[in-house]
Amino acid sequence: MNERLALMKDLAREAGRVQLDGLGKSHKIDYKGVINIVTEIDKKCESLIVGELQSKYPDYDVIAEEGSGRRCSSSFRWLVDPLDGTVNYAHNFPFFCVSIGLEEDGELVAGVIYDPNRDELFEAEKGCGARLNGQAISVSDHAPLKKTMLATGFAYNVQEGEQLDNLDNFSNFIKTARAVRRPGSAAIDLAWVACGRLDGFWELFLKPWDMAAGVLIIREAGGQVTSFDGSDYDLYSNEILASNRLIHGEMMGVLDNK
Repeated sequence: MNERLALMKDLAREAGRVQLDGLGKSHKIDYKGVINIVTEIDKKCESLIVGELQSKYPDYDVIAEEGSGRRCSSSFRWLVDPLDGTVNYAHNFPFFCVSIGLEEDGELVAGVIYDPNRDELFEAEKGCGARLNGQAISVSDHAPLKKTMLATGFAYNVQEGEQLDNLDNFSNFIKTARAVRRPGSAAIDLAWVACGRLDGFWELFLKPWDMAAGVLIIREAGGQVTSFDGSDYDLYSNEILASNRLIHGEMMGVLDNK
């Protein structure tokens, strides 16, 4: 695993440099939906990452946000978000990252999240703990819910009349937690739960590449990740609830109070 994890880290850092080099410049913006955008930097980073992964591991499957990669019916699968926080990036808001996860037989075994603005690299291997720039990290010990800070986000379908738009959950958590933030990068939100800067996170309609690395990093940092009702987490489902474990039950209760 060390060789694969080292490659993931190198590629995340390299893509991060591409992002910083392009930050503040004008971008070619295409639309994948009403407000869902993609820039040439997303595509450049994905080409860099996926190209190298496929060169080094040609028999592995790849799922990447912008659609590159291939399916080989392998027991191994890379999950790549080349630029998580594209809207932030397009507006020069410095909260975006690179996220790369690895599954083996459907189980997360390695994950890397790199935040180039703060030069912070989060990493984890299954059974080996989680680290930030090489130092061990763990989730917070904050509880109860009223003493915690949470984060969430809103899916791109929020302006398209989607019935499940997360606004009711947002309202309920504002009334029950100390604070709720919406920074705009789910991968960084998850990494910050893992290192204790945030105490919990929930969201709807994320994609596997948004969550893969962060889910493993939280688990290896001692946190808990489930569906809203506490059932086993499914990377390919529409719900994620992550916490420091201590407030997980309270968060489930708020999510059930609709």
